[in-house]
Amino acid sequence: MRSAAITGAGSGLGREIALGLAAKGYQVFGTALSTEEISELDAASNGKVSLTVCDITNEDAVQALALEVSEKLGKRIDLLISNAGVLTPGPMEILPLSAVRREFEVNVFGALSVINAFLPALRKAQGRIVQISTMTAWLPLPFNGPSGASKAAFEAFADVYRAELKPFGIDFVVAVAGNMKTGGPAKTAAALKRTADSMTPEQRELYGREFDAFTVALNQMQDSGLEATAAAARVIELAEEMPAPSRGAVGQDSERILHLVKEKSDAELDVLRRQLVGLD
Repeated sequence: MRSAAITGAGSGLGREIALGLAAKGYQVFGTALSTEEISELDAASNGKVSLTVCDITNEDAVQALALEVSEKLGKRIDLLISNAGVLTPGPMEILPLSAVRREFEVNVFGALSVINAFLPALRKAQGRIVQISTMTAWLPLPFNGPSGASKAAFEAFADVYRAELKPFGIDFVVAVAGNMKTGGPAKTAAALKRTADSMTPEQRELYGREFDAFTVALNQMQDSGLEATAAAARVIELAEEMPAPSRGAVGQDSERILHLVKEKSDAELDVLRRQLVGLD
């Protein structure tokens, strides 16, 4: 039986990937943020997905989880999907540095911790790592800087891992996600509202109008995104594709952005950034 571990499997895209892998006969383990998420997915999967509450920014907890899972699987695992992530929208001038650091702690350092912890078991199985990224790592958008920057930083790490792990037979695939209907829109809307509500009158004078336009555009994009099950199916396809691709788009909008970034000039991309989020 093939085996998989997924971070952020209690909700959103991670949940759908976990269910999809379980349906294909994988033995699935993963992380969740609450016992409620664990109970819900246990019921939804008929007990085929085993989750543990784990904060991936806690290195000791990650190491303990990886050890526990690998022991259950004979110290080998076929697939690791690094999915957990956070979003911190807002103008760079007014975002607290602590919030930007938190995004990097989860999206970069947390992901590094998870991958390193599972590498011994992946090496034994000559397994595969799939890192969930985002199209904004390739085309960073106004008011979405920390997300694009943190995911872009990890894509650089992914390229290094791919080269370093090749001698051990471990593949490293980056799944570049576009907009998805995976539970993310509600979280994104809440994050946008928190940022708007925290602005001082002076900050709203500087950024309020354009941030409001960005909020409307981003909420609309996510509401019309790829269905959760289709997004998960595409990630699983990338996880099983032979030979392993270096990167693959998840959704037509992501595929379009990856193409445009390669074809357009910097000036053209600057115009596109503003158009995409309703600023021009």
